[in-house]
Amino acid sequence: MNYIKKFFKEDDGMGVVEVILIIVVLVAMVAVFKEQISDLVDSIWDTINKDAGDIYR
Repeated sequence: MNYIKKFFKEDDGMGVVEVILIIVVLVAMVAVFKEQISDLVDSIWDTINKDAGDIYR
């Protein structure tokens, strides 16, 4: 009986579970907002390329 109580009081795996849940939430958010993220990244790259072209002229 003492072993069962000891088993339920252990929390060694809690860090791993929390990290896995955070990763799952992030992947789900990327899946939901994929189009918006893609548009934002494209806009940023276009701005960087335009500004870099202005520097070299």
